[in-house]
Amino acid sequence: MGAESPKEECGLFGVWAPGEDVARLTYFGLFAQQHRGQESAGIAVSDGRNILVYKDLGLVSQVFNEATLATLRGDLAIGHTRYSTTGSTTWENAQPVFKTDGRRSVALGHNGNLVNVAELASRLGGPSSATTDSDLVTGLIAAELGEAPLDEVALRVLPELRGAFSLVFMDERSLFAARDPNGVRPLSIGRLPTGFVVASETCALDIVGATPIREVEPGELVRIDDRGLSSTRFADATPTPCVFEVVYLSRPDSRLQGRSVHESRREMGRILAREHPVEADLVIGVPTTGHAAAQGYAEVSGIPYGEGLHKNGYVGRTFIQPSQSLRDRGVKLKLNPLPDSIRNKRLVVVDDSIVRGTTTKQIVAALREAGAAEVHIRITCPPVRWPCFYGIDMPTRQELIAADLDVEQIRDYVGADSLGYLSLEGMVEAAGGGTFCRACFDGRYPIPVPAGVGKFVLEQRPGARTG
Repeated sequence: MGAESPKEECGLFGVWAPGEDVARLTYFGLFAQQHRGQESAGIAVSDGRNILVYKDLGLVSQVFNEATLATLRGDLAIGHTRYSTTGSTTWENAQPVFKTDGRRSVALGHNGNLVNVAELASRLGGPSSATTDSDLVTGLIAAELGEAPLDEVALRVLPELRGAFSLVFMDERSLFAARDPNGVRPLSIGRLPTGFVVASETCALDIVGATPIREVEPGELVRIDDRGLSSTRFADATPTPCVFEVVYLSRPDSRLQGRSVHESRREMGRILAREHPVEADLVIGVPTTGHAAAQGYAEVSGIPYGEGLHKNGYVGRTFIQPSQSLRDRGVKLKLNPLPDSIRNKRLVVVDDSIVRGTTTKQIVAALREAGAAEVHIRITCPPVRWPCFYGIDMPTRQELIAADLDVEQIRDYVGADSLGYLSLEGMVEAAGGGTFCRACFDGRYPIPVPAGVGKFVLEQRPGARTG
């Protein structure tokens, strides 16, 4: 997807493994989840007595090097890679968040978005300096810490949180993981020969050689330390995991609810081919999330699958803005057509979603310019009509093209010969069935969202620090 795409919230990693190089394990766990956030990265490590935190703006490979990793020694660690859904992109808002009273300390990483931050901020008493919900949660925990065990404090704080939250947090001796009662954002547990790992995605478990055990259950608090792994439930589970994790956010080599993300996307393509057939010469995917679905579409339709767009894998986040003329052709910074593959061909172009429509419009224009005879767009989810309040940085409803236009009007805007969206039922079936959060498609939010909730709600409060 291009610049218009939803941004991938955050990636979490935690490890308790005495005798291992936990900072290096955390580095590789974050590296595997770089797609989940490119604004900042951080690692907190404890040696049993003190917690040391290192974090900065930038990609994982930019923030850490051999010298910094060598200073992070201990038996347990947590890590975080961030894309902001509340709070600005500043160093202060990078995670893990760290709080200490000089005797006890806590470090915390958060993936998701809380919807009751104003209520929670009032509980701290007086003006709060928190500019992210993650900072707020850490402050609530630290305020009650005293001499109490961290898990006892967490069991008092977690039931007060509303919204989507997967958390990894730690004190000097124990690692904790928790997931909101709806289980909106993923979080999995793996076993190492010398301990345990938790991560947003199972691909991070794979890269550090951990054997996947299970997911953290919705409404569950997990503690890992020298006493082993223990579990406590802080709320009844009402599972509604985010279906967009399957459609776009997660890496294809990860597993969600025991199912391969790659296979789910391939099945989306198969169902798309049955729901929206077309006469064509070649099926191509928009890199990289469209590839699996394009293969599935080709399999059912009998139309050959091939490559038609090359993705520059080194673009990432850039702080050097292109000139206006380059910006007008901005899609080519990331995606460039392969003219010899597509010239004079009728193309089926499979992508994961259309949000604003601008990138799809540029892709269609670029393919026609490269000689495509026809361009038929196929999308592996229904029209995105509603914003997300649970941890995906999706545009406001006014910016969503499908909020106001029907499918034919969108087709006309992007300039395609035809446009077909996967049905809601087809998407859910391909994702493995069951109950999902699909509010961005049908507007039915499983967790009530108060009026006025937005990305910078904490920064808009009087007395709040904006950094």
